[in-house]
Amino acid sequence: MIGRNKEIAELQRVAKSKRSEFVIVYGRRRVGKTYLVNEVFGDSFSFYFTGGHKLSKKRQLANFAQALQMYSESPFLLSFKDWFEAFQQLTAYLKTASAGKHGKKIVFFDEMPWIDTPKSEFVAALENFWNAWAMQQKDILFIASGSATSWMSDKLMENQGGLHNRITSRIYLRPFNLQEVEEYLADAGCPWDRFQIVQCYMIFGGVPFYLSLLNPSWSLIQNIDELFFAPDGALRNEFSELYDALFTHADKYITIVKALFSKKEGMTRNEIIQHTGFQGSILTKMLSNLCKCDFLIEYSQFGKTKNRVIYRLADFYTLFYLRFIENDQSKDVNRWSHLTGNQIVSIWQGLTFELVCLVHLQQIKQSLGIAGVLTNASVWRGDGAQIDLVIDRNDRIVNLCEMKFSQEPYIISAEYANKLRTRTALFREATKCKKGLVVTFITTYGVLPGKNSGVVQSEVTMDALFE
Repeated sequence: MIGRNKEIAELQRVAKSKRSEFVIVYGRRRVGKTYLVNEVFGDSFSFYFTGGHKLSKKRQLANFAQALQMYSESPFLLSFKDWFEAFQQLTAYLKTASAGKHGKKIVFFDEMPWIDTPKSEFVAALENFWNAWAMQQKDILFIASGSATSWMSDKLMENQGGLHNRITSRIYLRPFNLQEVEEYLADAGCPWDRFQIVQCYMIFGGVPFYLSLLNPSWSLIQNIDELFFAPDGALRNEFSELYDALFTHADKYITIVKALFSKKEGMTRNEIIQHTGFQGSILTKMLSNLCKCDFLIEYSQFGKTKNRVIYRLADFYTLFYLRFIENDQSKDVNRWSHLTGNQIVSIWQGLTFELVCLVHLQQIKQSLGIAGVLTNASVWRGDGAQIDLVIDRNDRIVNLCEMKFSQEPYIISAEYANKLRTRTALFREATKCKKGLVVTFITTYGVLPGKNSGVVQSEVTMDALFE
């Protein structure tokens, strides 16, 4: 398995503990939650049940009964009128089941949010199962997983009822970083260099399932044509399925996402209200849910105490889909091949590389030698100027970061050098910042030395993002 060492160690720890454990594994759709649990515990499950998307309570209970019959090896197929009966029968079976090789009876409920249909009382029955019996044992490892991160948070982690403070371990699975993507592709036999891998990341992010669809014997361009622009491309229609699986009232979430897509530098809450009409607690909840699923990132605005937070769309697949797929009427199965080298793609790559950098902030800090320094990352909006990454350091230095995607060492012109000096002066004047200001370039291949390159005081290259 690529990466996930910390998560694997935690699952192994709870399997060996001296008490019953209630573990949740959560994260966005396609990130590998089920794969992780299956790889660690394999054929050691005492019971394994997967919720069905948009199935009725009756159908969910029937599927549960079939799973229970299979694991208990009973000749009889039971029928349950509600989830209380279902959990009562699960309890009866677990009392007689033997612990597996890990020393515990491992119970895995996958896609749990889908099980909780309206008025099903599933959560109440789960609370009763855990509090009345499972928690009192010493050999139960109960694992709940789900892509609907908002449901996992509301109904389990932040539960104010019978499950309050009952979760014993939380495992949040994030998409791969660049280093892990490089390792994954190498393991798959993909010969791409780091420049191509960064381009791959701009489209697929670090989502393992998307990466698993790549054909290592093809070029990146060929893969994109096949997965997105072929009539039956595996990712052409992923967008609606992705949001529909994650969120109730997915159309409202998509409205927010599309509003943020229209402004690459991000929006404040008030700007989102103006663009969508959503406000109050409803908007707060939706923004929180999108952040929990890694679809948005939020940054403070340097020097501001009110309306500080900037929300920015951060899901690479969504950004690519909305830019190149949603309104594509060309029916050109080689669309990406024909667009490559076009200015439209070059502009998109420049903007998306900024996001690649933002989600690899720790690697940037390490390259700058400040991994151990207390810092705050923010954005700055001034009069006609903007800096997308400001690293405010506790050692009285502020890095003003410029992120540039280029196929070769970046050349700084005299005009651009003057622009950088002017913007630095504007930042100093507008923020009254008394710390030292360091102009920092984050590029693919560095800045080409020349008479104007002296304006750059520190550099981070693409290779550093893979550390």
